[in-house]
Amino acid sequence: MGWQTAGKRPALPHWTLWVRMARPGFLVVTAIGCVLGMASAQAAGAFTSAALACVTVVLALMLHAAANMLNDHADAINGADAANTQGLYPFTGGSRMVQTGQVDAQDMHRVAWVLLTLVAVAGVWLAARTGWALLGLGLAGMALGWVYSMPPLALMARGLGEVAVGLAWGLVVVGADYVQRGQFSWQAAAVAAGFAALVANILIGNGFPDAPSDAAVGKRTMVVRLGTQRAAMVYLGLALWAHGALAAWVALHVLAPTALWGLASLPLSLVAVALLWRHHAQPQWLRLALVLGIAAASVHGLALAAGLCATQ
Repeated sequence: MGWQTAGKRPALPHWTLWVRMARPGFLVVTAIGCVLGMASAQAAGAFTSAALACVTVVLALMLHAAANMLNDHADAINGADAANTQGLYPFTGGSRMVQTGQVDAQDMHRVAWVLLTLVAVAGVWLAARTGWALLGLGLAGMALGWVYSMPPLALMARGLGEVAVGLAWGLVVVGADYVQRGQFSWQAAAVAAGFAALVANILIGNGFPDAPSDAAVGKRTMVVRLGTQRAAMVYLGLALWAHGALAAWVALHVLAPTALWGLASLPLSLVAVALLWRHHAQPQWLRLALVLGIAAASVHGLALAAGLCATQ
């Protein structure tokens, strides 16, 4: 259903559908990334404006929502979501709103463009008040959200979507820090690195139950390209790197000792990868692994943010 009137330009879906199209449950990770970036600025005594912090969160959520809609649009066109009969909703397989006839694929595309336009306009306003280099971060984030799903690059279908997602969420943290400091910070980059790796792991984990349908439509995700067992090893490597790097930043005095609170997420990642390894051929048993992957990124971000703020 495209919410159209005969002979007239198609109307946008009602705003209540926008919320569902955005997949709001997944936006929490973006909000946590913003909190982590703000905590990085707070740890340096550079948190300057709660109002600008709120604007940062809203724009980041809108950009993530637009990226989700572009992804639903692309996967409706390439047939991946229609072919995905064993996905673990709501974790994989998109919002399913196109497949259930609530909106059409073009609705997703048009609403995404509305959101991207609003983000671009508001982003210029925010950069004028914080620093023009913020535009570069914002444009990079918008570009990653676009090329992740949309042709001709469609990185999600080339085994590079996970890399793009990690970079995008690293930018969320660095950008939230920049809004407060008005300049780039190596500490913010250090804080962002492990969080970005764990967010990339969320996508890798989601690729396990989707692998058969993705492969059937030529969508070559990392799990499809590597196979489930090697993809599980990549997941483990990223988890160990994220937590090991955090310990190294503390040892090198880049971050304060209380930043080690972020290591609280390590057991969650280890249990998740154990489940992926053991049940890689049994999608119905992977739901807990996907939940733990999201929990690991969330706990890491929140615990690290609390640790950074505890230094003040």
